[in-house]
Amino acid sequence: MNEEIILNHVALQFSDLKLADIFFTKVLKIPKVKSFTLSQRLSEDIFGITNEAEIVVYSNEKICFEIFISKEKKEIDYSHTCIEVTDRKKFMMLCKENGLNPYIIKKGEKELLFVKDFSNNLYEIKDKQNL
Repeated sequence: MNEEIILNHVALQFSDLKLADIFFTKVLKIPKVKSFTLSQRLSEDIFGITNEAEIVVYSNEKICFEIFISKEKKEIDYSHTCIEVTDRKKFMMLCKENGLNPYIIKKGEKELLFVKDFSNNLYEIKDKQNL
């Protein structure tokens, strides 16, 4: 049996709702579709965090992000989200216009593009035309 695996959503933590709105709606151009509160009980049962959390969902026909609004500190790790954009230069311009600092890492002859959002979540940016 060959079952197709489909990515349903990516869940990330943000410390500020206004900054999440800027990143997802202005930089990534993904609309906000809903928000809800994760109860303290569910938060503790699922994540071991004893606070309730506001969750905001940004989604379009290709991708969905669940953003947990929380002031809890995150530890550094290798986690990142890789997204494809159609125009890398335009994406970099949108980042800079909205106060973000995309950066390039050299890997041999290749240039890898990364950007951290306002809550330090890391994104690897691939150009659809150069895949």
